[in-house]
Amino acid sequence: MEIRTVRKNDKNIAVVTTDEVLIADVQSALDLLATVRYQTDCDRVILCKSALSADFFDLRTRLAGEILQKFVNYNMKVAVVGDFSVYSSKSLRDFIYESNRGNHVFFVRDEEEAIEKLSMV
Repeated sequence: MEIRTVRKNDKNIAVVTTDEVLIADVQSALDLLATVRYQTDCDRVILCKSALSADFFDLRTRLAGEILQKFVNYNMKVAVVGDFSVYSSKSLRDFIYESNRGNHVFFVRDEEEAIEKLSMV
């Protein structure tokens, strides 16, 4: 895992890159939150979709809701970068749509869009 920081609109944003699943459950999400906050002092983070376990995108597991609630509770805005068109679940598409309408969680196509979104909230 590598964490770098970018700055836009006076906002520091942590960009986490990895080749492995970093978030498989609520505890691993909390561990990542703490690591990002400690190493970068950022309250905004960008994650690639592959850093999340496949169960995250199966809403029946409730994992997405539990994990994203931790991000909100700890005031860490997050953007998940990836191609979400591969998922056929209408409920997941609705979840992504509603998340993108808020100010804490975004599902976006690329890092540039993630930086733009997180730098505006």
